[in-house]
Amino acid sequence: MNKILLLLLTIFLFSCAPKVTQRGKASYYADKFNGRKTASGEKFRNSKLTAAHKTLPFGTKVKVTNLKNGKTVKVRINDRGPFVAGRIVDLSKKAARKINMDKEGVGNVVIKYKQIK
Repeated sequence: MNKILLLLLTIFLFSCAPKVTQRGKASYYADKFNGRKTASGEKFRNSKLTAAHKTLPFGTKVKVTNLKNGKTVKVRINDRGPFVAGRIVDLSKKAARKINMDKEGVGNVVIKYKQIK
């Protein structure tokens, strides 16, 4: 019974959490990083829907929207970065491809996520 109550409370808190929006530029990882260790300790895979963010907790799910075409992708934060001024997120190649940003390399995006305190 306690587990069910805890689960319901967690769902309630998560669904009521405020959504945060950030605007800026996104880039994506070069192939040379494939297989290297991320800041979270897991291996980076360009074939997964993951991303790097400077401050969000590892495991945070983020919705990324390409402002050029309106396409969106959901990614999981598993690394730190980007470390280039004006960029707010580094995407895996698969995530960049899903929003048609892989040809340009850098694009204007909006990211949205739920903030849990």
